[in-house]
Amino acid sequence: MQRRNRLSRSRDFDAVYRHGRSVSTRFLVLYRFDREGEGGTEARLGIAVPKKLGGAVVRNRVKRRLREVWRQLLPEVPDGSDYVLLVRAPLAEVVEERDEAWLRERVEDILGKARA
Repeated sequence: MQRRNRLSRSRDFDAVYRHGRSVSTRFLVLYRFDREGEGGTEARLGIAVPKKLGGAVVRNRVKRRLREVWRQLLPEVPDGSDYVLLVRAPLAEVVEERDEAWLRERVEDILGKARA
């Protein structure tokens, strides 16, 4: 995932949390905020993984896999929105057991909910 497709500043995360709408599944929570006046810009994603999930190695592994799934789905994601993907605790254990196709399905499910 390229740098222009990431949320990195805390004020961007705060804007998505405060003004965005959220949808959730068992493993993920997705916040979506439509940036006004910036309709032509690409969608951006921020990933939040709580420390409750495990050590730094586990959290970073989950983030890497989610970034790769997002990179694959980016052409299907509408432009002009910011997203924050919040990982819930059971995901780390399940990700280790399942493959990337399973994780992609979870992300596609939550994106579908966000669009509706």
